[in-house]
Amino acid sequence: MIEMTLREIADVVGGELHDVPDPEALVTGSVEFDSRRIGPGDLFLALPGANSDGHDYAANAVEAGAVAVLAARPVGVPAIVVAPDAGTVPATSVALSHDGDGSGAAVLAALAELARVSTERLAERTGLTVVGVTGSSGKTSTKDLLAAVLAPLGPVVAPPGSFNNELGHPWTALRADADTKFLALEMSARGVGHIAALARIAPPRIGVVLNVGTAHLGEFGSREAIAQAKGELVEALPAEGLAVLNADDPNVAAMASRTKARVVMVGLSGDADIRATDVTTDDQARARFTLHAGGESVPVQLAVHGEHQVGNALSAAAVALECGADLATVAQALSGARAASVRRMDVRTTPDGITVINDSYNANPDSVRAALKALVTLAKSGPEPRRSWAVLGEMGELGDTSVIEHDAIGRLAVRLDVDRLIVVGTGRPSRGMHQGAVMEGSWGEESILVPDISAAIALLDDEIAAGDVVLVKASKAVGLWAVAEHLTRAGEGSSEAAR
Repeated sequence: MIEMTLREIADVVGGELHDVPDPEALVTGSVEFDSRRIGPGDLFLALPGANSDGHDYAANAVEAGAVAVLAARPVGVPAIVVAPDAGTVPATSVALSHDGDGSGAAVLAALAELARVSTERLAERTGLTVVGVTGSSGKTSTKDLLAAVLAPLGPVVAPPGSFNNELGHPWTALRADADTKFLALEMSARGVGHIAALARIAPPRIGVVLNVGTAHLGEFGSREAIAQAKGELVEALPAEGLAVLNADDPNVAAMASRTKARVVMVGLSGDADIRATDVTTDDQARARFTLHAGGESVPVQLAVHGEHQVGNALSAAAVALECGADLATVAQALSGARAASVRRMDVRTTPDGITVINDSYNANPDSVRAALKALVTLAKSGPEPRRSWAVLGEMGELGDTSVIEHDAIGRLAVRLDVDRLIVVGTGRPSRGMHQGAVMEGSWGEESILVPDISAAIALLDDEIAAGDVVLVKASKAVGLWAVAEHLTRAGEGSSEAAR
């Protein structure tokens, strides 16, 4: 964050100083909510949790070097105290149901205001460019590509993984300091108004909307409501800003009328300003294409997996070109970019020859369809086709459409000729996925329904063989990454035993 005194921070967040010997003491570091990560010059954020209360660790944080604590009550060490009614924050994906007295909401509201002021001051004083990315799927992958293509132009701050809610968003914004040139932020929502609130915390100059799908359909109620929420990003852009919109998604392209910023369309469409042609994939499901922009064209060979990454790459390219990169530099950066966030199209081949696609961080119908296509491409390419396995769990937050969407995924797995489908879980959605596969034509053992992760692992241990390709994907609440991690550990163990 930009350097501020404790007195300034108190003024910004509407708090009072308690046990502060020097109100002019400077916070020169970052803001942390984990006392174990505190370093000299930091500000500690005391958040109540489901199992512990950050206020109880205030003294430890100060002892570790924190200048003060941002808290909801006095803690016996230097603190900026905000009242429980100090403000409100959008309820996105951080559950504060345990926060009965409103203290957590007050601290989060103070954090949001601190991030807003810090970001705006950096934009004014150092020219910091804030880029916001939203969409039903692909936000994290695009954010990682953005960080890669912007890095040649200057220091970039981006969230680790999918830190994109009312805690992670301001926390990430406060990582930017006077040396930061670009701040790339994911923006998530579970209802109309959430993205608008996040945009107020760190006002973007560039906004990227990837797609409008069915993720969180249970919360939104309709695809139209999802489009309304995602479009809040382009509505927040200034007239001198830029909206990067997916020309291949009609719901996204229609957002051009909702912004006063300039609009750049990206996609495969011939009408796109920045587009890809000649798209092919190699035997690792990595896309190769020709990138066209401004009358020029260059070849790009992505190192990340899945044909769906082409759209993400085009969005990242549009941002980099807006920020001053030339097309050749963009192509080079895209070609060298690797997956930077865990459990997202993480492809590894074990020493005993089993390829594991760990895409288990989260799942929605669009991302599962893309992952299945990548699985089949990887398995069927090369000199000899390999056996493909899809280990799938439930996709959450789909509301009344859940069984229908799971049924459709089961049918797609059969249509794509996935060799073995393991559906994990006993709920109606899982049964619907298995039943969809059966009804589509999986009459033998191609699809099997297992009750839990242990059963899936046991089946794989019995039947998987060298050369097989395994996709593991489900909503994060399922915890299906345990399957992918077991397979990679088991493969390493087999290699050691062979030695």
